[in-house]
Amino acid sequence: MPDEPIRVLLADDHPVYREGLAALLASVEGLEVVGTAADGAAAVAMAADLQPDVVVMDVQMPVLDGIEATRRLTAQSPHIGVVVLTMAEEDATLFSAMQAGARGYLLKGANQGEIMRAVTAVARGEAIFGPAIARRIAEFFAAGAAGASVPEQAFPQLTAREREILELVAAGRSNAQIASTLFLSPKTVRNNVSNIFAKLHVADRAEAIVRAREAGLGR
Repeated sequence: MPDEPIRVLLADDHPVYREGLAALLASVEGLEVVGTAADGAAAVAMAADLQPDVVVMDVQMPVLDGIEATRRLTAQSPHIGVVVLTMAEEDATLFSAMQAGARGYLLKGANQGEIMRAVTAVARGEAIFGPAIARRIAEFFAAGAAGASVPEQAFPQLTAREREILELVAAGRSNAQIASTLFLSPKTVRNNVSNIFAKLHVADRAEAIVRAREAGLGR
């Protein structure tokens, strides 16, 4: 452990939880809570100013959600580690957080020891997930390892975001469901779906689903 304390920024829109966690972490030797933010936009701005070692980030926050805040934060300051600490247990939220650059993911039921281990590990540049989350990641990759590279190989003309959306279209998700899953606006999803149709030279959603499933998507 370095002599300097690990500097932590907390982002959560629930004041009681936020201040309680701040007090908990501040009481631990080797940690210093340098600030707290009540929304994702404030977290991004404060991280740029304070340059903490780790940001503990909630997902559901006003102004800017935690996934997009993580994406912006890691883009502007890739040396800052993000630990997502959330009530959200859905696989879509978990993998969105990972794609955004989070290096840790814990549920809010995590105890003090688990939170401490996550913050310390991420400060060292490691990735860490709670036991239940780690099992689900292992199960996901065990189930999908054989076809994990299919989408990109199948449709190289699509962007990464378009492939991600096509995967959900092929799984039968509506535009509204896709928007919710990926934390995008409905308009952004509609535009991406239109681009997908044009690039695949398909006339409608049904034809796009057939093409995508033939390539192994949406299973």
